[in-house]
Amino acid sequence: MNPARSAGVDASGSSGDVFAIDLLRSLRPRQWVKNLLVFAGLIFGQRLSHPASVVMSVSAFVVFCGLSSAVYLVNDVLDREADRHHPLKSRRPIATGAIGAGAALITAAVLTGTALTAAFLMAPAFGLVAATYILLMTLYSAGLKHQVILDALAIAGGFVMRALGGAVAIGVPFSHWLLILTMLLALFLALSKRRAELIELPRNATGHRRTLADYSPALLDQMIAIVMASTLLAYTFYTISPETVAKFGTDHLLLTLPFPLYGLFRYLYLMHHRAGGGNPSEQLFSDRPLLACVGLWTLTVIVILYGPWR
Repeated sequence: MNPARSAGVDASGSSGDVFAIDLLRSLRPRQWVKNLLVFAGLIFGQRLSHPASVVMSVSAFVVFCGLSSAVYLVNDVLDREADRHHPLKSRRPIATGAIGAGAALITAAVLTGTALTAAFLMAPAFGLVAATYILLMTLYSAGLKHQVILDALAIAGGFVMRALGGAVAIGVPFSHWLLILTMLLALFLALSKRRAELIELPRNATGHRRTLADYSPALLDQMIAIVMASTLLAYTFYTISPETVAKFGTDHLLLTLPFPLYGLFRYLYLMHHRAGGGNPSEQLFSDRPLLACVGLWTLTVIVILYGPWR
């Protein structure tokens, strides 16, 4: 332990400042990139040019940031013993004891209460989606994360709630295709994360996460291959489906197919040759080709759906 911290004072400032920084780290702001899914409804609902819808989407994003941070705090409290066996997670403030379990749970309760109140004030339907997200993530933290396959499905369900919540917040219907795609992509990332954990901790994987005893790299590789192929097929069918063409008045979304192809293949490459996949959010920001792929896909979709020829 840092001597300055044990004395209650950090060299760079007061103990209160250190606590605030550690608490902020425990909220995992880098993970908030996952909540960008709430903007899918804004883009594909063709509301990007409506200021009121933009404000509601930003508000929905903030709500899910609060809810997801509350979930991270509870998870870190429940996993603090297991995290101490992980080379990276052992540095988390709750695992090190810099943030006490009581303070973390109180913060989580305040975040949850504030975010849910804001969600119901925005729209009752959005409040129900937000509450469902918290319920699902609570079940995950309480036990689903220890159940093989169900752990990955629960994580994927959280992503679906984000996407659905973004659509409900601005009152636009959300395509069943996009819900399926969100589920499949989230499954791909969740299974990739499990594989990375197995590879990173070959001798003590189950000490960190019990459910890893029920997985193997070979099993996960097969599941990942199935989900990745399903994701690409679903995306292709979505871009050319009569429902999509009728809604947007164009079949040009098919032109965006190279981006998910490259993005998924790039992720596989990083997972197998660069020891990546353990943290999707970190992977996105640390790998420039992957970040460029996501950015170009988003830009291309916006140009196709909102271009002057529309």
